Amino acid sequence: MTDDSAERATPIRVLLADDEPGIRAGLRLVLQHAEDIEVVAEAANGAEAVAEAARTPVDVALVDIRMPVLDGLAAIDQLIRLDPRPAVVMLTTFGEEENVTRALRSGASGFLLKDDGPHELISAVRAAAAGDAVLSPGVTGLVVKRMLEGDPADPEDPGTEAARRIAALAPAEREALALLGAGMPNLEIALRLGIGPDSVKTLIDTILDRTGADTRVQAALLATRAGLTPENT
Repeated sequence: MTDDSAERATPIRVLLADDEPGIRAGLRLVLQHAEDIEVVAEAANGAEAVAEAARTPVDVALVDIRMPVLDGLAAIDQLIRLDPRPAVVMLTTFGEEENVTRALRSGASGFLLKDDGPHELISAVRAAAAGDAVLSPGVTGLVVKRMLEGDPADPEDPGTEAARRIAALAPAEREALALLGAGMPNLEIALRLGIGPDSVKTLIDTILDRTGADTRVQAALLATRAGLTPENT
């Protein structure tokens, strides 16, 4: 995860959405110690989260999966359609890997465990705001394994479909996608390709558009399914 705080002229605006006031208070307490992060809105359910994000534009929305009225999974679809679109990071606990994979497929930028430490939380918010993926190391392996196995409800072969979706990419785009699939953040991709961070963001936007992926997490998994690595681009 990258620390993009030095490049931002304004604080990263954050929305906290969790039905437990104590959880929101704890998150807020941690984030308020980061000078480049500001909690600008809170919500107790998914419907409130969407309404708050529409009323007060935010850069990052930290959203609990399980909430009343409208849960986090249902809220993602509405949040990512807002303009400006926030990066949605799901808050979860062990044992919810299936819900997390659904969230990532729906357009979430990543996920955090609720018991991840303060450093992980602050770094995750900064990474999400910079356009990087946010994957808690605590359950990443389980989630990636589940996603790579494919959804039983999807009749298409994951590998074949992934190869078809990346076939139209230009060489530079394939190379960037391979680095994305290897888990590299924007800054490292920029260094590997010898281009600036802004050019990397533009390149990734093009990759998302051409492959039909909604987020860099989905694009990274697409690269993995297709067997695309930095060594075989």
